[in-house]
Amino acid sequence: MSQPVMHFRTRKWVKPQDLNPNGALFGGSLLRWIDEEAAVYVINQLGNGNVVTKYMSEINFVSSAREGDIIEMGISATHFGRTSIKLRCEVRDVITHKSILTIDKIVFVNMGASDMPQPHGRTEPINDETSSLTHWA
Repeated sequence: MSQPVMHFRTRKWVKPQDLNPNGALFGGSLLRWIDEEAAVYVINQLGNGNVVTKYMSEINFVSSAREGDIIEMGISATHFGRTSIKLRCEVRDVITHKSILTIDKIVFVNMGASDMPQPHGRTEPINDETSSLTHWA
């Protein structure tokens, strides 16, 4: 089975405040950016602003980024459950396309008004032209 197409939408410029003591991009900063990017992606896919991160699989730091590097984050939906959505993520250097990090599985859960899991009714990703954000805003 082939992997879904990954779209790289968000780019970040690595700045001094993002660095660890060794001068490389701090993993915690990168994970915060990924969680936010993934949440925005899921909100767009499900048309619901009430979603929660449930799970992240092994985080594979492939290489590092340094101050001044520009990185981009790619997210793709790999599976739609009844109340959940499973994603894959890759972060890479914008110029070289060298992979910096991969996460094979991030799971988000769609929540209802009572903050309990709620079926979302989606079975496949929507594209930008049929974006949910324009329908629920």
